[in-house]
Amino acid sequence: MTATTIAVLVGSLRADSVNRQLAEALRDLAPADVTLDIVDGLGEVPFYNQDVDVPGLVPDAAARLRERVAAADRVLAVTPEYNGRMPAVLSNAIDWISRPYQAGALAGKPFGVVGTTPTPYGGQWAHADAVRSAGIAGAVVVEDVTVSQSALEVDVLTDPDVLARLTNAVRLLADHEVETAAA
Repeated sequence: MTATTIAVLVGSLRADSVNRQLAEALRDLAPADVTLDIVDGLGEVPFYNQDVDVPGLVPDAAARLRERVAAADRVLAVTPEYNGRMPAVLSNAIDWISRPYQAGALAGKPFGVVGTTPTPYGGQWAHADAVRSAGIAGAVVVEDVTVSQSALEVDVLTDPDVLARLTNAVRLLADHEVETAAA
């Protein structure tokens, strides 16, 4: 089996965010043939502005984000939910990697989303936002990868059942067959 690289976009900027810790745990628990590349610096990426999305003007942080995602085989968002929506930093990252429309770094890449929140729903609305946005941007959404985990009654970083579901989601994303266009 060939090695698979998954670019990981963390939807929280907080240094000790549970979702960042979850992304790091998934990276450390990844199968030997899967590399999870946590893309840092999302907070440095300016809000998407088509006026600067032209050769020679694309901000360095946005260009680095696009390069990291373009180099990956798959994309995984690990995100909390803010006020019933995906965090602005994740939405902005998707905006940058989705351009140009249907030809950006996200186009045609299998995409999944996982995460946790201290609510009964575990971030379902944010995860639905991310799935919808990535799908519109041209990603191939892998439905079985979405895991919205409540952190109310379980330590998501140590619970073996939760970690098994999340690592299985990573495996499903890595194993997802990418359809190629007929010649």
